[in-house]
Amino acid sequence: MAFKSINPTDGTVLATFNELSPKEVEQKLERAHTAFKEWRGSSFEDRAAALRKAAEILVSEKEVWARLMTLEMGKPFKQGVAEVEKCASTCRYFADNGSRLLADQPIATESDSKLRYLPLGILLSVMPWNFPFWQVFRCLAPAVMAGNGMVLKHASNVPQCALGIEDIMQRSGLPEGVFTTLLIGSAKVADVIRDPRIAAVTLTGSEGAGASVGAAAGAALKKCVLELGGNDPFIVLPTADLDKAVATGVQARTVNNGQSCVCAKRFIVHREVYDAFEEKFTAAMASLVVGDPMDDATQIGPIATEDGAQSIERQVNESIAGGARALTGGAPSSRNGNFYAPTVLADVPSDVPAYCEELFGPVAVLMRAENFDHAIELANDTPFGLGSSVWTHDALEQQRCMNEIEAGLTFFNAMVASDPRLPFGGTKLSGYGRELGELGAREFTNVKTIVTAT
Repeated sequence: MAFKSINPTDGTVLATFNELSPKEVEQKLERAHTAFKEWRGSSFEDRAAALRKAAEILVSEKEVWARLMTLEMGKPFKQGVAEVEKCASTCRYFADNGSRLLADQPIATESDSKLRYLPLGILLSVMPWNFPFWQVFRCLAPAVMAGNGMVLKHASNVPQCALGIEDIMQRSGLPEGVFTTLLIGSAKVADVIRDPRIAAVTLTGSEGAGASVGAAAGAALKKCVLELGGNDPFIVLPTADLDKAVATGVQARTVNNGQSCVCAKRFIVHREVYDAFEEKFTAAMASLVVGDPMDDATQIGPIATEDGAQSIERQVNESIAGGARALTGGAPSSRNGNFYAPTVLADVPSDVPAYCEELFGPVAVLMRAENFDHAIELANDTPFGLGSSVWTHDALEQQRCMNEIEAGLTFFNAMVASDPRLPFGGTKLSGYGRELGELGAREFTNVKTIVTAT
């Protein structure tokens, strides 16, 4: 099997890599195992120093890595720069706070009792292509700070990004093997999970990939964290600042060319403000600049893969055939490459793809809510439960949304975004477990109870 790095803007093949042989995989896993046995005894200071050095490298080379992301998966270059900077800030956050987050936790008992957070082992990290640096670093930084090792199985269409991250971590001062990239296909993942040197698994991807990895981890009795798809609601209620909601909504739907699990996808708008929102939002979506992602003027670049472009086209076509209306877009862009026009769908029946499936592209669905209760009902009418954004200044509505929306995150009067200080993850088919924040710092640790009689 060969891994091809293909530029989605024009279809050119940038590089080709061979899949690792079973012998090469074995050698890398053994080296990772040897490195972990050394690394788990390292001090918090040594771990923090490696993360700070990684952050320094990322910032000094941010344009190099942003360009690579743009070439491999079509992310607008300026968004790539921001992604690299976010990776650096996350490394610094866990370097600065890891010793506090992982410090012994005293427990009041008759004896001297405490919890100690010890490294779990080597993690297998199965990551997607849409944020090829950020998705890796948001699990890498807390894992390394906890004293764990990591082997990365990245998406097959971003092999250069995968190898680039390995290069950065080798230069950060980590012992060789603490972080390792495995260029293997999805069919080999279960074998790696079963390997006794792997302690746990983390995956970001589709619900299908999550079910497969979760089943393999369960069969091997290994800890697993799954961050899966989303069909996030963006609820607009009568007290919202409508212009701000529109501007933020367009950004929330189209960030990363609309290819984000935590993108706003379903815009649920109260009937009192629906018509005004529809007019403003559709005009804003229609005005977006589609083009070369290396051009700073570009707001929408290509879909990352040809399969992805075909999938979004099928979903929209089937939805329109089923009764949905395209207020703008509704077809591939006239440009060569994997481009799809920014699209707004309305009057979407409940049995078409645009209602019930995740749309991974610049396609927004508008829904009219008759009242607040109906808005909550629509928000929860999905098998997913990742993020949610609610636009209201009514305190009672905010409280009800906090309690009643079935999601791992609810943001008010702002778009959903990850932050190294805040735990991130979902519920229902969006997965389980948490990354980032205090919970993410401790997710892959052996929480050992220690009692010393007095």
